[in-house]
Amino acid sequence: MAAIMVARRRFTVDEYYQMARAGILGEDERVELIEGEIIEMVPIGVKHAACVRRLDRIFNSLVGNRALIDTQNPLRIDKYSEPQPDLTLLKPRNDYYGAFHPRPDDVLLLVEVADTSLAYDREAKVPLYARAGVNEVWLVDLQAHQVTAYRQPSPSGYSEIKEYRRGDYIAPLAFPQLNIPVQDIVPED
Repeated sequence: MAAIMVARRRFTVDEYYQMARAGILGEDERVELIEGEIIEMVPIGVKHAACVRRLDRIFNSLVGNRALIDTQNPLRIDKYSEPQPDLTLLKPRNDYYGAFHPRPDDVLLLVEVADTSLAYDREAKVPLYARAGVNEVWLVDLQAHQVTAYRQPSPSGYSEIKEYRRGDYIAPLAFPQLNIPVQDIVPED
């Protein structure tokens, strides 16, 4: 039996928004555009939502106006990708990015929280962020109660990967003085 070749059609970010305006994508649909494919996002569970709220509170109290804390909003990677990371620390702008969605150069720290989406986040989204040059990504694994920090991006991935567990402290490269206890991010169940 011969293999069948199937041509895939990738969508651009502009086409993605045209589909939303035309009603093809519903206003409340949880989807994101990754490398030209419309990906249905996993529903946000209670632990996931609580972790994002904890991170939001931690960074709002520690960073103040030195960064804009953005939760679950689009990040324009390129013509074919616009994911919605769980949390980003962005360079401050007076217009709060009112003219365009933030780009990788605007990101001081990007955080993805994974309860049931760990494999997808680690194998699809983290490499995408590395290729885009996002300087630092934290992947919060709610099942393992750990945070993996990805630093030093390149087109082939991140060259520095370090896991932090309860009892450890983690600090973003942009704010090395913070030293956040990992148990504050992923407390006991």
